[in-house]
Amino acid sequence: MSIEETVYEITDELRGIASSGLTFTKDPYDRERYERALALSARLVSEIEDRSPEELLSHFQDNLLHLSPLVGASTVVQSNGQILLIQRTDNGLWAIPGGLVEIGEALAEAALRELIEEAGIPGNAVDLLAVFDSRLWKTYTKSHLFHFVFLVQAENPHPVPGSEALAARFFSVEDLPPLAPGQIRRLPIILKILTGDIPRPYFDGRIGFENLHETNAA
Repeated sequence: MSIEETVYEITDELRGIASSGLTFTKDPYDRERYERALALSARLVSEIEDRSPEELLSHFQDNLLHLSPLVGASTVVQSNGQILLIQRTDNGLWAIPGGLVEIGEALAEAALRELIEEAGIPGNAVDLLAVFDSRLWKTYTKSHLFHFVFLVQAENPHPVPGSEALAARFFSVEDLPPLAPGQIRRLPIILKILTGDIPRPYFDGRIGFENLHETNAA
């Protein structure tokens, strides 16, 4: 794990502790300690980002409901033995369509919304394939995140990239394009779930993560 990843991980946990304390404590002395912890988390992030501690602290103070991990929802769409991938706008790498779940959405609804926004394909979620913990699977997000991955039956499997993707197309599993960091680790597991080599839904703990990772690396 890089220094930057370590700082983000520590900061995210520190923010969570401070936010929880500031939300629920009634002790003024504890409140001062939690405010200090939140300020320290902002200072940590400012060391690796081109932003001032004051700017970051203001953002953290406006987001005190960040008490638990975020939730993401992704989709797996197949056509003629190929899998749908989108090219991300932030790094030019490829991934299955997906994004953060919005407040008020069901998990599957969020996955289908992201599929339309990124690949222009409507469909129906027919199965839950997996739940991945971002810290175990090296997603490289600033916040702890759980990924829910749904199998989707597409109504019209002809992708058209939306504003949130540079491109969208189907790929043979034997000839995949350059994948985003977290996808490099998760997509091989998803493919094994689709073939039945790993029972669905996969979740961290159902199969020993280290054994699974070693098997995948081999």
